[in-house]
Amino acid sequence: MDTKKNFLIKNMVCSHCAEVLKEKLEENGFRVQKIELGELQLAGPVDQTAYKRLVSVVRKNGFDIINDEASQIVERIKHLIIDHIRSSEPLNGNLSEYLSDRIHKDYQQLSRLFSAVEGKSIERYFILQKIERAKELIVYGEKTLSEIAYELDYSSQQHFSRQFKKETGLAPSHFKNIKENKRTSIDQL
Repeated sequence: MDTKKNFLIKNMVCSHCAEVLKEKLEENGFRVQKIELGELQLAGPVDQTAYKRLVSVVRKNGFDIINDEASQIVERIKHLIIDHIRSSEPLNGNLSEYLSDRIHKDYQQLSRLFSAVEGKSIERYFILQKIERAKELIVYGEKTLSEIAYELDYSSQQHFSRQFKKETGLAPSHFKNIKENKRTSIDQL
């Protein structure tokens, strides 16, 4: 195996994940140059022995190193979707154009690849991420349901409410009233 210092990390879905992994890697003697959502850059290349140790530390902390191109593309799609939903910016166009423009591949190819690797469509993953973000915003209690629907780029509060109920079994207003921790970890979607 060639020595390398840049790695794509699976299941890293927030800045806290990056902080935890950085701490654990440094505790195990790795010098982290840069770590961010789904990406790790070490200060220098690792040999095969150090790579095995690196994989072990990464896996012990609930992550994985992505080696094949298909998984790398799928992980990139996931990160683009998560980043978009968290940015509160509306799509200029549609999801397929957004992903194709950023990954520089035909959407049909991306869609087939994603479904083969994840067992669900990109659109389904996108909806699940929007619902999880909605749950988070509802639990925070700082925005109205109408503001949440707008932030998540739904055409109306009614459309948001229908999709929320379809996915969770609860109307958003009922979910807001019970305020239980009904969220699903992003890496479990």
